[in-house]
Amino acid sequence: MRTTAGTTASAALFERARAVTPGGVNSPVRAFNAVGGTPRFIRSASGAWLTDVDGNEYVDLICSWGPMLLGHAHPEVQARVAEAIARGTSYGAPTEPEVELAEEIAARAPVERVRFVSSGTEATMSAIRLARGFTGRDVVVKFAGCYHGHVDALLASAGSGLATFAVPGTPGVPASSTELTLVLPYNDRAAVERVFAEYADRIACLITEAAPGNMGVVPPEAGFNRFLAETCARHGALFVSDEVMTGFRASRQGQWGLDGAVEGWRPDLMTFGKVMGGGFPAAAFGGRADVMSRLAPEGPVYQAGTLSGNPIATTAGLATLRLATDEVYAHLDRAADTIKVAASDALTRAGVAHVVQSTGTMFSIFFTPGVDGRVRDFDDASTTDSAAYAAFFHAMLDAGVYLPPSAYEAWFLSAAHDDRAVSTVLDALPGAARAAAAAQA
Repeated sequence: MRTTAGTTASAALFERARAVTPGGVNSPVRAFNAVGGTPRFIRSASGAWLTDVDGNEYVDLICSWGPMLLGHAHPEVQARVAEAIARGTSYGAPTEPEVELAEEIAARAPVERVRFVSSGTEATMSAIRLARGFTGRDVVVKFAGCYHGHVDALLASAGSGLATFAVPGTPGVPASSTELTLVLPYNDRAAVERVFAEYADRIACLITEAAPGNMGVVPPEAGFNRFLAETCARHGALFVSDEVMTGFRASRQGQWGLDGAVEGWRPDLMTFGKVMGGGFPAAAFGGRADVMSRLAPEGPVYQAGTLSGNPIATTAGLATLRLATDEVYAHLDRAADTIKVAASDALTRAGVAHVVQSTGTMFSIFFTPGVDGRVRDFDDASTTDSAAYAAFFHAMLDAGVYLPPSAYEAWFLSAAHDDRAVSTVLDALPGAARAAAAAQA
């Protein structure tokens, strides 16, 4: 389906927004700065489709950056949410849905206790504080290109929006906030061994995206996460696996289901978001009982939030996870495979160098030949041709397919991406590939 209604209404709203909101958006990548053009203001969504304020329809390959695993406005999730809203929206007191959602998360992921928060940033910030409080150490190790929210200490060499806008850090974060953060190349075991040899008695934790998706999808090399877990254990540091993006999205058990469950190791702490909130602002962190017991009110490490465990968000998340069956993940795998193959074929025919990478149901396309046909770290990802991607993006958008407006993001599908939605994507790919080739000429 081609978009034909223009962008007049979106442009007018964008102009109004810029008068009252920095950049006209509430999260930077939405502004289309990286690809140019007018950001689309969305009026509604249903299943695999978005409808903007001008009446254009798009197949959605963002799915709210991952949470809409079942598709937009899923009737059963909507029904459970409507029932919850009818009972009230926030109590500032414990509720049954938060207990049930914690039990559901613990049944899927290798965590013994769970604490809810309202965003992925809160989850990683709290996990870092807890790791420092538990170990009595202060140094944090992370990887270049891994994005863990806009926590001051973790914005050093982050991916996602910072990569999109070529910002190495950010003003407003003093050097003192990041001087205790050590940044290593991803997938580099030797670098990990060197830093632990030098700082072992000061490292509170190593945090990593379980499979990075914020510099594009860059899977961990075979055994890499197990190596990280074993290295941390050997040196008395905690291993924090950030599954805000991959949790219950890459597979039924997240990225851990693809490597940890197979290899027989567990993180000390994990962070979750996206899917577990069912499209609502919700996130969580969890892990070993002895570590989590250091949190207030059981222990001395303070963390709190008025809207943490909100009954509407936990109801939506619980309904989503209960409906996320093995059949849902099998459908996502098939649809993703179809699109990955077709996209690679189209780009190859157009003569555009590219690398397609995936983990579970998540994937992305890098407009670079990579190194030996792979993208294994942030330096490799940074060679992607942003101008070619921008041309590809707009050709897809004009053909009715909504991609991430950044070359450094993962693509997501949902259980609602049926034959019609997938066919729309496939029909758009050849022309988009030719547009990318023209941008490189």
